[in-house]
Amino acid sequence: MLVLGFALATVVSQRIAQAKIDAASVEIDRARVVVEEQIDTTGSTSSLQARLSSARASLTQRTQQGSDVANVYEPVLLVQSSLGVVTSSPESYRVPERLVEYVTQGNVAYQFAVVERPDGSPYNALIIGTPTDSDVPNLQVYLVTNMDNEASTLALMRGILASAALIVIVLLVGIAWLASQQIVAPVRSASRTAERFAAGHLRERMPVEGEDEMAVLALSFNNMADKLSRQINQLEEYGDLQRQFTSDVSHELRTPLTTVRMAADLIAADQDSLDPSARRASELMTRELDRFEALLNDLLEISRHDAGVADLASTRMDARGPIESAWAQTRHLAEELDVEVQFEMPEEQVEIEGDPRRIERIVRNLIANAIDHSEGKPVHVALFENDEAVAVTVTDCGVGLKPGQEELVFNRFWRADKSRKRHSGGTGLGLAIAREDAQLHRGILDAAGVPGVGSQFRLVLPRDPEAGYAHAPVELQAPGEPDDVAEARAQAEGADEIAADVDCDAPGALTKEAAREA
Repeated sequence: MLVLGFALATVVSQRIAQAKIDAASVEIDRARVVVEEQIDTTGSTSSLQARLSSARASLTQRTQQGSDVANVYEPVLLVQSSLGVVTSSPESYRVPERLVEYVTQGNVAYQFAVVERPDGSPYNALIIGTPTDSDVPNLQVYLVTNMDNEASTLALMRGILASAALIVIVLLVGIAWLASQQIVAPVRSASRTAERFAAGHLRERMPVEGEDEMAVLALSFNNMADKLSRQINQLEEYGDLQRQFTSDVSHELRTPLTTVRMAADLIAADQDSLDPSARRASELMTRELDRFEALLNDLLEISRHDAGVADLASTRMDARGPIESAWAQTRHLAEELDVEVQFEMPEEQVEIEGDPRRIERIVRNLIANAIDHSEGKPVHVALFENDEAVAVTVTDCGVGLKPGQEELVFNRFWRADKSRKRHSGGTGLGLAIAREDAQLHRGILDAAGVPGVGSQFRLVLPRDPEAGYAHAPVELQAPGEPDDVAEARAQAEGADEIAADVDCDAPGALTKEAAREA
């Protein structure tokens, strides 16, 4: 609109100015002829000022008789001597010096300027001048026409254009707003509905109005929401049934398991009287009953977590206690597989608030798994602390973890190598329960590993489960992992220090201080 208004104003201004200039050019030719005739008639006996006044009067009289623009043009005669003296008629009129210079060079020239009336009031004017061929040297004739009417016309036109532009802009803005509301409002409504649906409000639906594209979109969205809600409800019901089934089966199996256990204990109490094959069968039955009982306990525990009824028996304790208790329960496994387990813990107490039974179970699972997968190499257990949390790292130099297995190890019944023998007799639920226990403390349990080099599991627990923590005391770093990868993870997690680096090529050698200095 600005460009259009400027273009229209420019074109109209040029047309008006050009029409005025064309009319003035015709009139200046007539005026020159009249002045030349009158100057020749008066002769050289009269004074210069008298001759100029006579010529001006004659020009005024003839233009009044033969032109309909007599009242528009005001004639001015000007003589410029070689000494720089200017004589004009009327005497008080001043022609712009630049225009006089052009006319003196023999040109017919014009200029738009602001001139003063005899009473001193200014007005816009078009001044056109021409040289003459008369016996008065350097005689120039000028016609001055008032441009106030044209200026008023242009101002009126600009006002009309500005008003029209403003009205059109307002209309365009209104039309654009209405059009956008027809599109944006339904889209916003769809966005809010989708957000509420994603937040769990499965009954949320979009209103359907009309038969346009937005109505089709609303119908499609509602149809999709109906199908999704049905699927989600079915999955929730299936999950509830599955959890209930697991819990019920676990409870129901306890009675026959107790009976079988009593029978197995009765048989095992008199093994000396059994033949070798029966004695071997009794030992196998007792071992499998132990594993079966552990599996039932784990199933019951995982069902409590799934149902959200797992409770935290929190108490104030020394964080070294659960680690020592877990080692007491796994020492026999390390001795059986001839695996050296090294501990690095502070000499003073490390007080935290938590459930010692659950923390002990987490550490026991981590140590047992590390021993089981260490392939005879040492296992390193370390305890770190800061003002907000404590961390336990269990590092082995065994089979390690392949890329992507850092999260899979916490899945239920997942095994990296299904053909691998479990020396610890695990149920496949240990790490899954351990992560649930860690999250129950508002902590984390994660892992990192390098295939064929080793792996590290890290347990981070806040000193106060209610307060949580912002920075971990130690960074997660697998044996053989590049330092730049470890440092990047440390910065992302906000760890206070990097982890102790276990040199798997030299069993038992720790480079913790060197790693901290780096």
